[in-house]
Amino acid sequence: MASLKALRARITSVKSTRKITQAMKMVAAAKLRRAQLAAEAARPYAERMERMLASLGASVAGSPDAPKMLVGTGSDKVHLLVVVTGDRGLAGAFNTNVSRFARTKIRELEAEGKTVKVLSVGRKGATFLKREFGSRIVGEISFQGKKRVDFGDAQAVATRVTEMLEAGEFDVCTLVYNRFRSVISQVPSAQQMIPAMLPATSATAAPTGPQALYEYEPSEEEILATLLPQNLAIQMYRAILENAAGFFGSQMTAMDNATRNAGEMINKLTLNYNRTRQANITRELIEIISGAEAV
Repeated sequence: MASLKALRARITSVKSTRKITQAMKMVAAAKLRRAQLAAEAARPYAERMERMLASLGASVAGSPDAPKMLVGTGSDKVHLLVVVTGDRGLAGAFNTNVSRFARTKIRELEAEGKTVKVLSVGRKGATFLKREFGSRIVGEISFQGKKRVDFGDAQAVATRVTEMLEAGEFDVCTLVYNRFRSVISQVPSAQQMIPAMLPATSATAAPTGPQALYEYEPSEEEILATLLPQNLAIQMYRAILENAAGFFGSQMTAMDNATRNAGEMINKLTLNYNRTRQANITRELIEIISGAEAV
């Protein structure tokens, strides 16, 4: 049985831990609101950009001068996975879930005979994937220490991907990240970025309703040459914002559970302490009474 001194020290230690987890929960809750608003505000623009590029790219995809970012290199042998995770832990299974999702994706591609390269955005993802796929990681980008990740940071990642494409280092690029659904739900998702996902069209399907005709100035190729890199940066920024919102939501939930567990442990330790103290008092009384009777 533990001594009273050891029990008091443990109760004090758990109380200190509970204060830390409660403070982290409050900080995460405050940051979550701002991150959630930013993620939700970025979705409509990113989705409209995707639809507009899909409509514009459908008429250019068959052209020999179509940009690589739209139609790819003509091969799919080398795949680049841009894995977005958090830079910090203490967020439950948030980083582990997306890292496992990426691991499964890598195994599936390699089982098909593809070559896989990984660009890690976030320290935790790189740490997880290095255990099994260290040779596949071609770059690590971390935003640790920055108070807020802005569009310029996402644009730097997009520029890195564009340079790799121009250098012929990959054929297909896929973005892997946690899509924020709610405070307690973040869904690991994969979004193909290069070549762009164009809407499937059917030769037999007849258009229904009035169809709008657009004239572009300058040409579609020139517009796409500017908008495709911009779209890549926007989608990257959207993924980073979704990841940030999911991280704070997961961290708030994890710290709330930790605070509750600490409270339960304090109650159990206090009960154990009181029982031990009562047992010591009873034993001392018995010793005093036995000594008095012996005299």
